[in-house]
Amino acid sequence: MSAGSLRARVRTEMIEEIKATARKRLATDGANLSLRGVARDMGIVASALYRYFPSRDDLLTALILDSYRSLGAAATAAQTTAPTNSERAQWLSVCASVRDWAVANPTEYGLLYGSPIPGYDAPEDTVGPAATVVMLLAGIAAHAATAGRLHPVPLPTPLPAPVRADLRTLIEQQSSDLPEDVLDRVFLAWTQLFGLITFEIFGRLDGTIEAVADYFTHHMNLMADLVGLPAES
Repeated sequence: MSAGSLRARVRTEMIEEIKATARKRLATDGANLSLRGVARDMGIVASALYRYFPSRDDLLTALILDSYRSLGAAATAAQTTAPTNSERAQWLSVCASVRDWAVANPTEYGLLYGSPIPGYDAPEDTVGPAATVVMLLAGIAAHAATAGRLHPVPLPTPLPAPVRADLRTLIEQQSSDLPEDVLDRVFLAWTQLFGLITFEIFGRLDGTIEAVADYFTHHMNLMADLVGLPAES
């Protein structure tokens, strides 16, 4: 191994160790994460971390990107392993994988969907990874529509014109032909998905709903009905 390759390997290992230590810190410190605290846990001086992460925000961004990518990979794998001829099965599989990931990684979930961290503004490069789940759900709906299997029930409340314009812009950006009304329902389902998971992760359902898994599956089926995905035969 060349000296350059060895240095790169050592740097990569150091970055991963810093991030692993920071994740443990997040579990107890939350928004109070600091490079000084991470360095203390690692037994090194804080100045040594600046060669890898110039600021706390750089470290937070790295942790956020890792978490979004991990969540996105889990959701993508869930869709891939679901039956290709059943959009509802894919939908439910993706939704269940998001919940499973959140339950298994509550600290990372809190970093992504918990209270905003004071003084931290997520950079533009987090936007794409953050949209992975909703893009998967929209893709499932679009596939069903192309196959002639999407049948959304008409709703009595019309989509407001400004909202329709926003959705049309998003559709054009993605080069999709999904109707605005369908994308609106996908977005509603997306917020319901993460809202329900957030209530579970942060204990908002404690003492009210005991059958949390059944409750979750029921609501994700309701969202599939709303979007217009065909029921399982």
